[in-house]
Amino acid sequence: MSGKGKGKKPAKEGGGGEEKVKAASHVKVRHILCEKNARILEAQKELREGKSFNDVATKYSEDKARQGGSLGWMTRGSMVKEFQDKAFSQPIGVPSEIFKTGFGFHILLVEDRKA
Repeated sequence: MSGKGKGKKPAKEGGGGEEKVKAASHVKVRHILCEKNARILEAQKELREGKSFNDVATKYSEDKARQGGSLGWMTRGSMVKEFQDKAFSQPIGVPSEIFKTGFGFHILLVEDRKA
């Protein structure tokens, strides 16, 4: 009895790989934002060790979304280009690789998409 992907571990982490991502105009996203590369690397290490995104974001993120990193539903055109490109290409439930914007270093997690 499979639910809608809940409880399933993704086969691979990171860069978005070969997996197809359905087209959408909205994404529900969480992120971790750090000014320093060393700090985001610590967060990435904890994610790879199996810690929850919510806990790692609360511990490491340096922005207003610090409580679990939730940014809620974001629309295409409301984010900086680098963040938007990653958010709309990242598979659901797979933490992204580290990427940089003018705000700092990020790891994001797409929770859902809708048209």
